[in-house]
Amino acid sequence: MRRAGRLRRNAAAFGGLVIIVLAIVCAVGAPYLTPQSPNLQNLEQRLVPPAWFGGTSRHWLGTDGLGQDLYARLLFGSRVAIVVGVSAVVIAMLIGTALGLLAGWYGGWISAVIMRIGDLVFAFPFLLLALLLVTLLGGGLVNIIIALSATGWVIYARLARAEMLAMKDREFIQAARSIGASTATILVRHGLPNLMTSLMVIGTLEIGTAILSEASLSFLGVGIPPSIPDWGQMVEAGRDYIYKAWWVPTVPGLAIALLVLGVNLFGDWMREELDPLSRSAARK
Repeated sequence: MRRAGRLRRNAAAFGGLVIIVLAIVCAVGAPYLTPQSPNLQNLEQRLVPPAWFGGTSRHWLGTDGLGQDLYARLLFGSRVAIVVGVSAVVIAMLIGTALGLLAGWYGGWISAVIMRIGDLVFAFPFLLLALLLVTLLGGGLVNIIIALSATGWVIYARLARAEMLAMKDREFIQAARSIGASTATILVRHGLPNLMTSLMVIGTLEIGTAILSEASLSFLGVGIPPSIPDWGQMVEAGRDYIYKAWWVPTVPGLAIALLVLGVNLFGDWMREELDPLSRSAARK
């Protein structure tokens, strides 16, 4: 209850949470929040402006160059952003945490191999490596999630390895070893719980990065297929109309910016709330 009260008093964090909840509501309730089909094309209604800018109430956010309703595409596009953002972070977290715990526990050549692979991944710009993987694997929702997970696991591996190195000689770990607990039991029941707070904070902040990366890949034409509404595709499709139909790229661009902002604001609050040192520094 105290934490909920602190969240309500923090206007930025509460606003971020509201944005996240609204995005989830839009994603889940998309078929019920609009009577329009996101893929229905009507060239007679192309580039209709928003309702408040001289358009019609039928297309209150306007239409794009193919006459598709921007409001419907915005709602259905939120599904891709949320699914990719959450899935890529969860998979990267699972892979990175498992590898990091093993590297910290065993050390030696196992740690060296895992960390050198991580250094190799970090040697490439994040988006460039994701672009390369998506190009090799092909577009599609699953392949984008795989590519973003393959490029995002290193940060979790480094965190898990550092924490395991710090805790593997502590009393509770030694006690577990003395009673014959297996390595898997020690890592899962004793090592992992001590990482959860840090993993939650980093994972929340990384969701925004994954959403932005997915939109960037779709903007470059190697992401989600055109048959699936996607915010990055909507921005790319509106490039040619930015001067005569500004709403076509602006509406999805604002949606991306607001969702990423909301995730980052809430993630910053979680970092301050769950990390005592960060909370103390923020109070000062």
